[in-house]
Amino acid sequence: MTSSAPPDQHALAYRGQPLPNILEDQVVPDVLTLNCDERFWVPQSDQVWFRPLLFSVSQGYFVNLLRVRKSGILSRHRHAGPVHATVLKGRWHYLEHPWWAEQGSYAFEPPGDIHTLEVPEDVEEMVTMFHVTGAYIYVDVDGNPVGVEDVFSKIQKAKEHYEKVGLGADFVNQFIR
Repeated sequence: MTSSAPPDQHALAYRGQPLPNILEDQVVPDVLTLNCDERFWVPQSDQVWFRPLLFSVSQGYFVNLLRVRKSGILSRHRHAGPVHATVLKGRWHYLEHPWWAEQGSYAFEPPGDIHTLEVPEDVEEMVTMFHVTGAYIYVDVDGNPVGVEDVFSKIQKAKEHYEKVGLGADFVNQFIR
């Protein structure tokens, strides 16, 4: 049987019609180059910054790099949705759990989990990529809400920062899908 298809059909790009209403792909170059332009890092609190990679407003999640240059308690929070974390540098743990997230580790945190994030004293810098669905609900030691952070508050914080450092508020738009 003879085929008219070229033998390397797998190497051809799709040539059909695109599906309707598909968002454009997004590529953020050099995300593992941690010593990038400091203006990319949005201050979150004292010695804590995040670098946005993706803000999904339609699905309510965000992906960012979190950089911490201090030791001690960072926050106590509850997750409204699942969280995925990959540690790129340093290490951290939750006071409520026996495990440690160390460089090269992946952690899954289920919705509803409440924990207190601590960076140990021997860590000068911790960088972790977080994929957060839903919100962080910051709580006191008894679980009472004291603050909320979600994709929309992260976008607002990034807009304000990028405007302040001269990149312009619209710089954040490249991360919004």
